[in-house]
Amino acid sequence: MQQLIECVPNFSEGLDLSIIKQITNEIESVEGVSLLNVDPGKATNRTVVTFVGNPESVVNAAFLAIKKANELIDMSKHKGEHPRMGATDVCPFIPITGITMEETAGYAKQLGARVGKELNIAVYLYEAAQPNKSRNNLSIIRGGEYEGFFKKIKLPEWKPDFGPAEHSVKSGSTVIGARDFLVAYNVNLNTTSTRRANSIAFDVREAGRVKREGNSVTGKIVTDEKGNPVNIPGSLKSVKAIGWYIEEYGIAQISMNLTNINITPVHIAFDEVCKKANERGIRVTGSELVGLVPLKSMLDAGKYFLEKQNRSTGVSEKELIKIAVKSLGLDELSPFKPEERIIEYLLKNNSQKHLIELNLSEFADETASESPAPGGGSISAYIGALGISLGTMVANLSSHKPGWDHRWKEFSEWAEKGQLIKNELLKLVDEDTNAFNKIMTAFGLPKSTDEEKKSRTDAIQYATKYASEVPFKVMELCFNSMEVIKAMAETGNPNSVTDAGVGVLCARSAVMGAFLNVKINVSGLSDKAFAEQLISKGNEIESKTQTMETEILTLVNSKIK
Repeated sequence: MQQLIECVPNFSEGLDLSIIKQITNEIESVEGVSLLNVDPGKATNRTVVTFVGNPESVVNAAFLAIKKANELIDMSKHKGEHPRMGATDVCPFIPITGITMEETAGYAKQLGARVGKELNIAVYLYEAAQPNKSRNNLSIIRGGEYEGFFKKIKLPEWKPDFGPAEHSVKSGSTVIGARDFLVAYNVNLNTTSTRRANSIAFDVREAGRVKREGNSVTGKIVTDEKGNPVNIPGSLKSVKAIGWYIEEYGIAQISMNLTNINITPVHIAFDEVCKKANERGIRVTGSELVGLVPLKSMLDAGKYFLEKQNRSTGVSEKELIKIAVKSLGLDELSPFKPEERIIEYLLKNNSQKHLIELNLSEFADETASESPAPGGGSISAYIGALGISLGTMVANLSSHKPGWDHRWKEFSEWAEKGQLIKNELLKLVDEDTNAFNKIMTAFGLPKSTDEEKKSRTDAIQYATKYASEVPFKVMELCFNSMEVIKAMAETGNPNSVTDAGVGVLCARSAVMGAFLNVKINVSGLSDKAFAEQLISKGNEIESKTQTMETEILTLVNSKIK
């Protein structure tokens, strides 16, 4: 598996976009990295940049970006709402695929050593890259900020990990590390009071607030037997938060770092802030994501808010994202564009247009053209996707049928099953064509020598086996889809029973069509045992499919007489 690291450097410049462009140009000059997002903030005077790539390329790109920021940003003139200590304030590495956190931390240390030595900048390691647990927390390292660091850096316990024990007047110092995926998330309030915003932030953040006697703001700090301040923890785990006023928007915000979205996801953080704000007579008006967010966060949020409304969660990915954006108010301050803010969408390979991205006419035209693909396998997968889509439609209509409100969860679960099958089948529309193309590529391999002939034969066999497995997967999924379709014919909205009937006809056709492709592909395999096993399983699925089709159509016809 290819090793991928994400890098999210924060630069202390959010006003002069020409400076940011020069920095990102350095990143884009490195082969092996992809610039995903550039998110400048005027009030914070800070820009969050996101790029991904192989580890060596990411280290090189990050170094060049830090070097350019060192040349262009003057920290002695910097002002902004966000805590900061350097031109490149923080530069975290995040493992994405094929790489451990330990390995990622190693690359962060490699970058830190290079920045300290070649750029003469004081570097502190944090999170997984910092072995000293007493100074691995970013907020603790950054305490005192740029202005206070001239004295702090002289303390023995704050000697930098790399570079000189001098805090540069122009560039400041920087923090480099390795961490899990973090979501930077701000919640908007209908107040201009930083003090009230901070009170809400202290209510929710894991660290909470210092316990005081009497008045929670001016009362004497309560200490334990060792003289240490006693803390009242906040309500949310794995959350860091502060309140601030954003002049650009004319509102106060709760600025949060969600350090583990499996523990506290975006939607839970939002609702908890809403609750605590309401207790203080303040209303949440919306929110904003800084940088990128994983697709799962958006889908989970969409499902969460639909469930709160007792509505079916078995809707499309696009609809779930739309619900999440509206419910979280992510478009209050500026448009939220999923294709630019969701990391999986940005990582997609856009060099090739997928069949499922074509409109209906384009898909039909492509099928009818002289090109051999898409062929029967892709069409079978698409017919199957249409069949389960009809079954899912019946589930969603039933979930929202007047008088059936008490059954919404039952039908929502059926709709979710249908959506999962539909999504897999849509992927197989393109995968069947890809499998065919692999066979064509294998046949085009050179065959001049015995070694080349053997390699070509092996490649053809491998590609043919894969081209047999893809339509077989279509068969399995389409047969499984009949469970949803049958349930909807039996218990779903009776006004839509014929839709279930058409759905089962599509599913049956998809199974039989895909089986034809399995048969013709395995006929060219030298692995006869594999071929016979696949045909045997295919015969069984085809037989069960025909039986299920008869049962469902009999049921449908009995309800429309």
